Amino acid sequence: MLEFAINTAEKAGRYLAEHFGKDLQVEHKGRIDLVTQVDRAAQDLIVSMIEERYPGHSLVAEEGVTRIQSSPYVWYIDPLDGTVNYVHGIPIFCVSIAVYKDGEPLIGVCYNPISKELFWAHAGNGAYLNGKKIRVSAAETLVDALVVTGFPYATDRMDRIIGRFSTIIREVQGIRRLGSAALDLCFVACGRFDGFWEEGLRPWDMAAGIVILSEAGGTCSSFCGAGIDLAAGEIVAGNMRIHHELVRLV
Repeated sequence: MLEFAINTAEKAGRYLAEHFGKDLQVEHKGRIDLVTQVDRAAQDLIVSMIEERYPGHSLVAEEGVTRIQSSPYVWYIDPLDGTVNYVHGIPIFCVSIAVYKDGEPLIGVCYNPISKELFWAHAGNGAYLNGKKIRVSAAETLVDALVVTGFPYATDRMDRIIGRFSTIIREVQGIRRLGSAALDLCFVACGRFDGFWEEGLRPWDMAAGIVILSEAGGTCSSFCGAGIDLAAGEIVAGNMRIHHELVRLV
């Protein structure tokens, strides 16, 4: 199943790469929430491959596909995490595919076809970047931590979100905003960032990255420090020490 998920992500990634920088049909799902024909075509490719190989499994995908079966397996699919970046020609995006079994993380795959970075993990077997095992950073204090965040498309919560950002930026080495939650989690997993927080996410934004981060020795939770609920849409992540400190600030 892991090999199949990797092959599927790579195939969809090649499709994204072929159309990157070309004319796109851009639509608005919300005021600033974009979708293109490439998102939809990549998702169709992924969904069709999964349904052919695992017809009894459930699917939850970003672009309007939810198929619930009696199987314990659920696939979470984001065919293009970082659509705004993609539309603007910024090469920070990925295909994100996860499999959960009985509600527990099992497989996570994130692939950026431009950088050709393939992150993957299987529960109990570690996390990898292009075949090399990865671990979260060893940062122990916030003043030494480079963290990453994102902002939701809904602007009604922005005052609270900017207030939280203002609090955290005073305590850390720096903050970045890349525009792809899946890659944010992968970059924490491989130690490029020390921590991550965001709200307003959807299950497919987080599912694969959570598997990869957890298998890289990191931890993640809700804003109050409780266990992750994909439906709640909020996450704080990092190595053990930074995670604890971020939860306190968040």
